[in-house]
Amino acid sequence: MVVRKLFIVTLSALMLLCISCASNSIDGFYNAHKDDNQVLAVRVPEVMLSLIAGISPEMQGVIGSTTDVRFMRFTGLSQPRIQTLYNQMSNMTGNSFIEVYRKNDELKRNVISIREKRNTVREILVYSNDQLNATFLYFNGNYDPARVRAMAQNEQLTEFSDGLLQQFGSSTTTE
Repeated sequence: MVVRKLFIVTLSALMLLCISCASNSIDGFYNAHKDDNQVLAVRVPEVMLSLIAGISPEMQGVIGSTTDVRFMRFTGLSQPRIQTLYNQMSNMTGNSFIEVYRKNDELKRNVISIREKRNTVREILVYSNDQLNATFLYFNGNYDPARVRAMAQNEQLTEFSDGLLQQFGSSTTTE
């Protein structure tokens, strides 16, 4: 009887650990929030990226080796909700990402974090919020670390995120 209870407790603990790890991943975050109210969620899979890259050499240069792009825009948020999203982003990046750029302006945050593998950047996560909105931009691929750091310092990744926001914001409305 004691062994059975111990087994159930251990199994339950393992299940909770797996669930918490899943929510700390990009997949877990995206899946947990894509159906939230007032959220724009865009995912561009590798097959679509290869089609876009095939349009011209210039597009190939822009897309490069990107295999996954995800963009989420949360609008009309309360301060506690913004703080929750910021905490989730911090938990996702945790010890496995390197923060390469941060700009804090009172309640506004702009953070760019990367995950490296050997001599390449494999993942880029751009988080930004103001007092009512938050955005996440995620890239997966093989990128030159020096180029990514230069883009982060020159705020080009933030500008890219803002450009996506304007592009999708002009075609959608939130009421």
